[in-house]
Amino acid sequence: MRCPFCREDNDRVVDSRAGDEGATIRRRRECLHCKRRFTTYERIEENPLRVVKKDGRRVPYEREKLRRGIEKACWNLAISAEQIDQVVASVESEAFEQFDREVPSNFLGELIMREMRKLHHVAYIRFASVYKEFKDVSEFMDVLEEFLKGRAPTAAELVKHVQNQPPRADPPKKPGNGGLKNGP
Repeated sequence: MRCPFCREDNDRVVDSRAGDEGATIRRRRECLHCKRRFTTYERIEENPLRVVKKDGRRVPYEREKLRRGIEKACWNLAISAEQIDQVVASVESEAFEQFDREVPSNFLGELIMREMRKLHHVAYIRFASVYKEFKDVSEFMDVLEEFLKGRAPTAAELVKHVQNQPPRADPPKKPGNGGLKNGP
């Protein structure tokens, strides 16, 4: 390890400790050239999960992006941060269990819809209205009727549904605000 002070590549490990519940190792090192000490951290190199977007692009999975979408749907409702964390954890757990390297974005969306249905009916409808990109009221009514029937799909049904769908192209962005939606 190269010393951050003198740039020499000659050191010894003085102390090693596990950190982050065993996910990292913290090492105190001493440079044998300048005798100064420094700390390094060692982590397992993970093969990050990638999300396959509707248009076929592959992007890194971002937990915070998923959380922001859920938070917007839950805005101004009696839903705690802990409940949102539980939804995020549940969606992540199932996605990582079902897919090793790449997860289709529509699978994530359907998982979130299932979890939102359990969490709060208004949050579910809010999320569905953005995720499903309704073209007219009849499409909205279809989702509402499905919600009223009270049946949420299982993970196996979601995987089968996702595998049978061809990738869709994203709709063109709306002029004016760069395609951004205001509010939840």
